[in-house]
Amino acid sequence: MEINHNFRALIENGRLPVMIAPMFLVSGPDIVVAAGEAGVLGAFPAPNARNIDVLNDWMSKTEQAAQGKHWALNMIVHRSYERFSKELELVERYRPSIVSTALGSPRRVLDVVHGYGGIVMADVTTPTFARKAIDAGADVLVLVTNGAGGHTGFYHPFALVDEIRKFWSGPLGLAGAVSRGKDIRAAQMLGADFVVMGTRFLATKESLSSVAYKEMLVDSSIEDLVASKAVSGVMANWLRRSLEAQGGLLDEPNGQAAEINFAGDISVAPKAWKDVWSAGHGVGAITKIQSVAEVVEQLYQEYQSCLRDESIALASLFGDRRV
Repeated sequence: MEINHNFRALIENGRLPVMIAPMFLVSGPDIVVAAGEAGVLGAFPAPNARNIDVLNDWMSKTEQAAQGKHWALNMIVHRSYERFSKELELVERYRPSIVSTALGSPRRVLDVVHGYGGIVMADVTTPTFARKAIDAGADVLVLVTNGAGGHTGFYHPFALVDEIRKFWSGPLGLAGAVSRGKDIRAAQMLGADFVVMGTRFLATKESLSSVAYKEMLVDSSIEDLVASKAVSGVMANWLRRSLEAQGGLLDEPNGQAAEINFAGDISVAPKAWKDVWSAGHGVGAITKIQSVAEVVEQLYQEYQSCLRDESIALASLFGDRRV
């Protein structure tokens, strides 16, 4: 309970209730440090580091550059992921404030992270997986809903938040097509404490995405996306033009799913997901390449504008009465 309370305070003390998603092959120390400087929470996936020595360097750099600001490390806990034990040793050494888990039970990291007072966050896509994460001891849930990019969900956020709030009163994040300040406020109104935004930060100067990837994002809209499991075995949204550049890897959105396999050095291995690019339903909000600070500033102004409009609407509705 103390950890839950601390997480809510952590989010509330930021400039916006936003976490930049740990984006596969895209997030690194630079985007995490920039997030902290801009007043939001940043994260990167451990597998983005080419090997365990590079990850050690990344975590050391992030810890030093963060200067006491909170940051998160994302870990794959799938049984096929071979680096898990070595990564967990680094978690124990560098003690990131938050460890988020994906593609498996958070139980595998609990003892180490809770041992130093850290927070365990679990990505879930269904009420069943949410219950399993809670039973395993997760402190924070992130609902990955329909509209997310590299690892998308199945359900509409309206319905899924409502379902989860029937049995979970702890910290709750919402991911999936959150691209503007008004989306952040809408998520709060639904019952989420914070949002997790990936796509909106894909084309930032601090991300590891290529220039070609960033330019394609700027030029894309929601109709340029294809949803499929055929690339990585996990349901995701992919940029159609990047698929076509690889010979039409996914002409059929409902093609046969690939096997989920994270064996080997996945950051450099010739996996299909390295050669095609993902994005969420909010890709249309990207109109230019910006810095993390510029995106956060834009989101902040949009969020504040939304709050002002809300206040005016309430005043008009209730007159001089206080609400």
